[in-house]
Amino acid sequence: MGQTDQPKGHPATVVRQAGREIIVTRSLDHPVQAVFEAWTQADLFRQWWAPKSMGAVISACEIDARTGGGYRITFGEGPEAATFFGKYLEATPPARLVWTNEEGGDGPVTTVTFDDQGGRTALTLRETYPDAPPADAVAGMQAMSGEQFDQLDALLVAQRAGR
Repeated sequence: MGQTDQPKGHPATVVRQAGREIIVTRSLDHPVQAVFEAWTQADLFRQWWAPKSMGAVISACEIDARTGGGYRITFGEGPEAATFFGKYLEATPPARLVWTNEEGGDGPVTTVTFDDQGGRTALTLRETYPDAPPADAVAGMQAMSGEQFDQLDALLVAQRAGR
């Protein structure tokens, strides 16, 4: 990336709230529709979701982002592969997505909102757990979300530049 393609420096903020929720916020200098599409189109999602520094590679990605639809994301291959899946409880383009995380029993419900701020997007991701989140959940979100959203920003910059 050239200097003009660098992420805009809007860090992700991660907080634990109300004992059962983890909230991540990020401001992106991109229109809501473009950000929403990057979350709901498998070919775009797989380009930014896995933090590159962790060496994780999305080997399979299926997204049916409609109310009642589902998703299935696989990292790696063979016996080391990890698959995450769930159902969309709500899909309101381009403003809101709500989905289950079913791979681990009592997984959290994730809600992402995309708020239009005059051509920019205020993104809020909430993970609501049935009980208190695991001790490492906040640290994991802090470690990954900044890089993920920087990758999302870089993808959208490249799309806007026509690459």
